[in-house]
Amino acid sequence: MRLLKLLPALAVCLLFPALSFAQSSSTPLKVAIYGLEHGHIAGFLHQFPQQHEVELVGIVESDKALANRYQQEFHLDPGLFYNTLDEVVAAKHPQALLVYTSVGDHRKVIEAAAQHNLSVMVEKPLTISLDDALAIRRAARAHHIHVLVNYETTWYSSNKAVYDLINQGKLGDVRKVVIHDGHEGPKEINVQPEFLKWLTDPATNGAGALYDFGCYGADLMTWWMHGKTPISVTAVAQTDKPDIYPHVDDDATIILRYPGAQAVLMPSWNWTFSRKDSEIYGNKGYAITVGLNKLRLRYVGEKQESEITPDPLTPPQDGSLHYLAAVMNGTLNPDGDQASLDTNMIVMQILDAARESVRTGQTVKLKPLPAN
Repeated sequence: MRLLKLLPALAVCLLFPALSFAQSSSTPLKVAIYGLEHGHIAGFLHQFPQQHEVELVGIVESDKALANRYQQEFHLDPGLFYNTLDEVVAAKHPQALLVYTSVGDHRKVIEAAAQHNLSVMVEKPLTISLDDALAIRRAARAHHIHVLVNYETTWYSSNKAVYDLINQGKLGDVRKVVIHDGHEGPKEINVQPEFLKWLTDPATNGAGALYDFGCYGADLMTWWMHGKTPISVTAVAQTDKPDIYPHVDDDATIILRYPGAQAVLMPSWNWTFSRKDSEIYGNKGYAITVGLNKLRLRYVGEKQESEITPDPLTPPQDGSLHYLAAVMNGTLNPDGDQASLDTNMIVMQILDAARESVRTGQTVKLKPLPAN
């Protein structure tokens, strides 16, 4: 949540990569924003003037005070603001919708967008439950729209380097993965009040740190495991700061079991500092990510580890707006990547099962979702 400069990317319903999505790469993609209560919108608005592939044509926000605050802070044209989705569609004919509501509102906004044949980008995670995720997938298929999910960690060259090492067999068989995500807590880092309100409500966030940061590890592990569904999910969660977070967890651990491998996800609002880093151990070596663009490596037979700087990510997979434009103009098929809808259906299986495991104290067994 802290690195707001990284823009929303997206996840995609792949069953309909039809030419109807395509547009001239020289014509800016017309997008509208729905909602301003998700604090990550600030980073997106900072970046918007610096690119030319996407044109912002409208913002839907019914809270006048919130709309006015953003209008003044970012010097936005008052004519950009609308009260409803129907109004902005009729007036501006956007081609995609960027959703910055609470996670709990994702389903209803995506279903409304689908009625207008509008592709959608949401901030992570996809939604608050597997039932909602299945409904979103039905809407995407029925109306032939893309549904995209953005994770900050999608744009880390260190994570892409791990993916390449796994594919090249340099780490051997992946045996154990440990993923740390989180920060000191949303209140502690002074997120916007409207952001804090829904983050700390299980009805609008799904859980606390379990969902807010557990989704990063679930997404990365699903990508690194090439779309495999875990055999089981076991999770524990607790609230170490009940005076601040009385209704949601602020610390969690999620264990994912695969044939021959385990992943331990460690989402928390109790880290001493912000972190998003991973340890990947195979039978031929290990890789440890260090921030966005560093990697520590050690292979069998080596006496000490080395540190490398992976090659930078290249367009269109170096940022969310490049990514979105490429998906919408038909030059990028995000099959199985971090942003894709198929990947994020598995992420929602994991999060939903983790929440149930916390509730019951039991391990939850999973099976791959039916294709329809």
